Amino acid sequence: MNKDLTSLYYLSKRNVILYFKDKMTFFVSLITPMILLILFVTFLNDTYKNSINNIFSSVSIDNKLIDAFTGGWLFSSVLSTSTLTVTFCSGIMVIDKINNVDIDFKITPVKPFILKLSYVLSNLISTLIIAFILLIIGMIYLAFIGFYLSAIDILLIIINIILSSLFATLLANIIWTFTRSSGVTSGICTLVSALYGFICGAYIPINSMGKPFQYITSFLPGTYSTIIFRKTFLNGVLDKMGETAPSITIDEVAKAFDVKFCFFDFELNLQILFILSISFIAILFIILLIVSLLRDKKENK
Repeated sequence: MNKDLTSLYYLSKRNVILYFKDKMTFFVSLITPMILLILFVTFLNDTYKNSINNIFSSVSIDNKLIDAFTGGWLFSSVLSTSTLTVTFCSGIMVIDKINNVDIDFKITPVKPFILKLSYVLSNLISTLIIAFILLIIGMIYLAFIGFYLSAIDILLIIINIILSSLFATLLANIIWTFTRSSGVTSGICTLVSALYGFICGAYIPINSMGKPFQYITSFLPGTYSTIIFRKTFLNGVLDKMGETAPSITIDEVAKAFDVKFCFFDFELNLQILFILSISFIAILFIILLIVSLLRDKKENK
């Protein structure tokens, strides 16, 4: 047991070091957050502010609250996209396959399960490191423009970062199990980086899109992670706005920016969202175990 844990520790450490040493892979994994930041600074910030001002047209709202709201929206979007895109671009498993390093590992005493677990664990650790750096940057940014997060909000954000990263890690490693091509890997990373920002509502709120798109995203696990970030980042500032604005106006803002989200006509609260997230993680974990066992049996024949 101790030998397996030691092997797991050193293999995971090796994979994390390899990821951060490869500057190109590290850069590619951060493309989506960088695009989102550039879009926010150049276009989205003013668009969101205008939308909020239009909703509050009959009510006077402090500009500091509007800045805090748009800042919270930005970093809820950055974190929701980063936990997936960084994960898909930080896997070392495919790199080892391409370089035939996995063949070398097979002649060592390391158990296949420990090797597989080291890829999953290092992928998760790399994603969490990036996500928590982004969270710290977000906290500093919000401290300057308007900080309305409670200790509970921050705790829930941290929990959701861990759950989102774990979900993305399991999903990525299921896909990487069947991949040995750098072209396929690059294609998947590019596709995920390009599309996920739209699918999860990072660029445009889901509730502002057409009903068919809303129904489709209601069945995507990543949507629920994004909504949790929305609620935890924005509920505090919405409560502050509610001190001077009528509740009906606050509800309108919450719906317009995905803080309130419905599965068809059923509104999802934080408890349900976390239960759904954990359920999806459990399902993916079982799938990864089954896939790994079947793959190992096939390779050992």
